[in-house]
Amino acid sequence: MEEKSVNVQWFPGHMTKAKRMMADSVRLVDAVCEIADARIPASSRNPELEEITGGKPRLLILNRVDLADPAVTKRWAKYYKDRGVAVLETDSRSGQGVKAFPAAVRALLKEQIAAWAAKGQANRPVKLMVAGVPNVGKSTFINKVAGRKAAAVSDRPGVTRGKQWITVDRGMELMDTPGLLWPRFDTKEMGEHLAWTGAVKDGVADMEALAADLLLFLREKYPALLEARYKLTADPTLQGWVLLELAARKRGFLISGGEVDTERMSAILLDELRAGKIGRISLEAPEEQP
Repeated sequence: MEEKSVNVQWFPGHMTKAKRMMADSVRLVDAVCEIADARIPASSRNPELEEITGGKPRLLILNRVDLADPAVTKRWAKYYKDRGVAVLETDSRSGQGVKAFPAAVRALLKEQIAAWAAKGQANRPVKLMVAGVPNVGKSTFINKVAGRKAAAVSDRPGVTRGKQWITVDRGMELMDTPGLLWPRFDTKEMGEHLAWTGAVKDGVADMEALAADLLLFLREKYPALLEARYKLTADPTLQGWVLLELAARKRGFLISGGEVDTERMSAILLDELRAGKIGRISLEAPEEQP
């Protein structure tokens, strides 16, 4: 089996339409709630969002903190706050951090809310656009904030295709928008991170190559988790595809002729990463930023 390189690029046609819709709708909102995956806070931030949202005030939600390395998430929060970005850490499935969302929005729009009050519009609802790349938990977050199932939820990217307004108690209205990627990722690592976490549809890139690279990452950054979950020692001499074959063999994934089923192992490896079964893992750190 030859080592394969991974080049993830994915920009289906409906994303051009989604980008246009968001640009047309931003005038209707007071601020933007940008949801990023806490495991990949840099890779899961669409660089085009600044232009799309026209400089509207923005709150960055680091979601899925339950799946990320807590020490790394803490450094990411400081990294963004030091750069003047308003940050809130959440796990929208359990609700961790979500109760702080209204207060964070009020702090973000403090001057605007005071101006409304001065004009006798103290009860004016705050309108927010909820944006992010596919499969970062936007709809789950909205449902948790709203206290009901108001937005469609899936563990697959691309479920939300058009904008929808959700009225929330506490004088707030949220606009759910489609997950939006951009036409070309800056680096191979960025594409891999988005593919590993499920922001890019499976099958766009070679799954076995993705899995082999993920095993190399785990060997370097989380060797104890790699050994605990897959019984693989952090041997620095082994290539990614060898690690993949060893993991498949240890799981008993064999096909006719005694060959190992690396395709099955690749799918399971990615599923287990996304479900947090390997452990709490951050795939990038602020110290690595240019």
